[in-house]
Amino acid sequence: MDFLEFIKHVPKIEKETLLAAEAHKKMAPVERVLAFSDDQFNEIPPRRAAVMMLFYPKKKQTHLVLILRNSYSGVHSSQIAFPGGKVEIDDESLAHTALRETHEEIGIPPNQINIIKAFTEIYIPPSNFMVAPFLGISHKELLFIEQIEEVAGIIELPLKDLMSDKIVVIKRMNTSYGDNIEVPSFKIGEHFVWGATAMMLSELKEVLKKVL
Repeated sequence: MDFLEFIKHVPKIEKETLLAAEAHKKMAPVERVLAFSDDQFNEIPPRRAAVMMLFYPKKKQTHLVLILRNSYSGVHSSQIAFPGGKVEIDDESLAHTALRETHEEIGIPPNQINIIKAFTEIYIPPSNFMVAPFLGISHKELLFIEQIEEVAGIIELPLKDLMSDKIVVIKRMNTSYGDNIEVPSFKIGEHFVWGATAMMLSELKEVLKKVL
C-alpha cells in the first residue's frame, strides 16, 4: 500500500477497538492455550518489556520492521521479533521503553517515531515477561543501524504481504509447550514468525483489516 494512502487511515486505526485475546489465540499453539490462563502470571509477578510495531515508507510503499535476534542461551534465541526490550529503572513509561529500545537495537531515534496506539499487552510464560506493544509511524525512509550484540538482521515486511492470507502457515516445531507440535506462523521469506510476536502481529492485522 502506498504510504501516503496508509497515513490517511491512521485516525481510524487510533479509534479502532482491539480484539485482544481473540486475536492472540488465532496465532497461538493449541498447547499454549490449554496450558496457560491469563491470570497465571499473578502467581509470580512478571518482568515488564515493551516493543515497537513500526511502520514507515520504503520506495513510497508501507513497510513494517522486524528483527532477527542473535543466537544466545536464552529462550528467545534466533527468533523474529519487534524491536524492543525490558523496562529499565530510568524509563519514564512503557512507551519510553519501546522508543529507547528501538533506538538502541535498530538505530531509529525517538524523534523520528510518532506513537499512534498502545496494543494489548501479552504475557510470555517461558521468560515471564509481560510485553506492551506500541504502534509507531515514521514519516520518512529509515536508515537502520543494527546493535550487533542483539540483532542479527533486519526484516522489512511490506504491508501488502502482511495483509495477505497466504502469509499464515502451520509449521511443526519444538517449543516450550511441547515437541513436534503444530504452530501457527507468519511466513516471511525464509523466516517464520511465531509465538508472542505472531500473536501481536495477529492483533495488528485484525485492526488493519477493519480500516484499510
